[in-house]
Amino acid sequence: MIFQRHYFLARRAAACLAILIITLVSSFQLFSQDPHRFKEQTDSLCKLVIDPEPGKPITLFTGSSSIRMWEDVQDYFPDYYTINTGFGGSHMSDLLFFLDELVLQYRPDKIFIYEGDNDVAHGKRPGVILKDYKQVTDKIHSELPGVPIYLITPKPSLARWHLADQYQKVNKRISKLASRDDELFFIDVWPVMLGPDAKPIEELFIEDGIHMNAKGYILWAEEINKFL
Repeated sequence: MIFQRHYFLARRAAACLAILIITLVSSFQLFSQDPHRFKEQTDSLCKLVIDPEPGKPITLFTGSSSIRMWEDVQDYFPDYYTINTGFGGSHMSDLLFFLDELVLQYRPDKIFIYEGDNDVAHGKRPGVILKDYKQVTDKIHSELPGVPIYLITPKPSLARWHLADQYQKVNKRISKLASRDDELFFIDVWPVMLGPDAKPIEELFIEDGIHMNAKGYILWAEEINKFL
């Protein structure tokens, strides 16, 4: 009986260890994605040819697909020479990896960042996301002192509304981060994207319920112009 009991305990311990290993491996795969999955996009963006107009400050927009798909962003800000280095599906950790190529090399006068949307959707914790935010903003401050950084909050969307609480937790931390830094600004797009029922306005989105149409970008531009 004693032998059987020890054998049972040993098997249970082995099973628990196996579950723990699987959990750790899954977490590593979830939070440590390979930034080189964006190689095709980033290679193209690194070779952008820019020709700023004299007298127009360079304004750079970067981040995930909500920026990448803003193809006519220049039209919304005619007083600025606008560069778009958004790459679809990216996380803030990916932007950190490609920061030299996609942001710093262009020496912009203003930087607008939209990240965190995919981070939340892939289950990253707010603390992990904010650590990446801090690393990105610290590096920009170090390499481009005096250049203001504008953080656009991860937006509310139809397809990801079930994660609204997680998005708001991240947004509160972004706001707190910006409040401690005179060169960091918090652009909250939530109020203008929610209807009277306090839910995302359907007319702002394309079929996938995540990305915006022109109506959504008009609202974003109005909020951003308040800072310009």
